[in-house]
Amino acid sequence: MEGCLACDLTEGRLDLPGGIIFETGGWIVEHCVGPLGVGTLVVKPRRHVVHLWELNEAEAKALGPLLVRVGTVVADLTRPEQVYVALWSHSGGVPGHIHFVVQPVTRRRMDEYGQLYGPMLQLAMFERSDPLDRTETESFAHAARAALVQ
Repeated sequence: MEGCLACDLTEGRLDLPGGIIFETGGWIVEHCVGPLGVGTLVVKPRRHVVHLWELNEAEAKALGPLLVRVGTVVADLTRPEQVYVALWSHSGGVPGHIHFVVQPVTRRRMDEYGQLYGPMLQLAMFERSDPLDRTETESFAHAARAALVQ
C-alpha cells in the first residue's frame, strides 16, 4: 500500500539501510529505521495487515518461531541484558501496518537514559531521536542476515 511507511520501505519506495534482512512464512525482517538503536530489528507481514487478528493461519503459525529466532539473533549479536519485543501499529493515532520491534537493551543504554527501561526507555529514545549510523546499521543488518539464513 503506497503511503504506508512499512510497505514503502519493503517495496523500495523509501531508503532502507541494510535492505530486507530475511523473509519467511509471509514475514519480513528489516532493521528499524527509527531511533531505537543499532541492532533493533522489525518483523512485519509482507502484506499490508493493520490488525493482529487479520493474520492468516500460515502467518500466525510462522510468527512465534520467527520472533524467537530473530530475538536469538539479536541477543547473540548484541549480548543485551534483555530483548524487548513489542507490537507497534499506530501511525498518527490511526492503526497502521503491524510490526514487531525486537530491541536489544543493555545496561549501558538504560544508564545512558537515566536508568529508564521498558516503554519509558523507548519513549525517551524517540524524544531524543538520535539518528542511526548508516554504516553501523548496514553492518548489523549484514550480520543478522548471515545468522538468519543458517
